Amino acid sequence: MSVFSVLLRGGWIMLPIFIASILAVIIIIDRYIVIRRSKMNVPAFLVRIRGMLKKGDVDGALGVCMQEKTPSANIVRKGLKKYGLGHERVREAIESSGKQEIFKLEKGLSVLATISGAAPLLGFLGTVTGMIQAFMKIEDLQGSANPADLAGGIWEALLTTAFGLAVGIIAYMFYNYLVSKISKLVLDMEVISNDVVDILEEVSKGKTSIEDDVEIEI
Repeated sequence: MSVFSVLLRGGWIMLPIFIASILAVIIIIDRYIVIRRSKMNVPAFLVRIRGMLKKGDVDGALGVCMQEKTPSANIVRKGLKKYGLGHERVREAIESSGKQEIFKLEKGLSVLATISGAAPLLGFLGTVTGMIQAFMKIEDLQGSANPADLAGGIWEALLTTAFGLAVGIIAYMFYNYLVSKISKLVLDMEVISNDVVDILEEVSKGKTSIEDDVEIEI
C-alpha cells in the first residue's frame, strides 16, 4: 500500500495534515540553511574589527562587515555607518538593526510552532469523525454489524491520529532545535554589538584626551 493510498483512506482530514507536514519541512530546511549561513568566527571577527577601529579605520571595518555577510556583521555595519553622527546614533542603529536581524532569523518559527500543536489536534479530529461514521454505520445496519464491517473504518480513522502525532512530534523537535540555535546566534550578536560600542567609546575617549593634551601644550 502506497503512502498516497494511505492518505486517501484516512479521509479528508489527512489533506490539511499533509499540507502542514510539507510546510513544516520547507520551514525547517529554510531556517537550517539561514542558520548555517549566519554562523561566524566571533573571536576572529572581533579581533579584526577592534584592530581597525583602534587605528580609526572605519572604512576598513565596514569592508570586513561587507565580506562576512552575517547578521552580526550587518548589525555592526549599520552602526558604523552612523559613526559620524555620534555614539548615541551608533547605539540606536545597532539596536534597531539587531531587532530586524532577529526578526529575520525567527521568520517562520511561529508557523512551525503552530503546526506542532495543530497537527495532533487535526489527527484527533479525524479519528472522532471516523468513529462517528462507524457508529452511524452500526445504526444503518440496525446493530447487526460484525467486527469486520467496522474494523476497516476504525483503522482508517486512527490513521489521522497516527499521522497527526508524527507530524506534530517532528515539528516540535525541530522547532526547539532551531530556537536553541537562533538563541546562540542572538547571544553572539549581543556580544559583538556591545564590544563594538565599547571600542568606539574607548577610541573616542582616547582622541579626546589626546586633543586635551595638545591644547595644554599650546
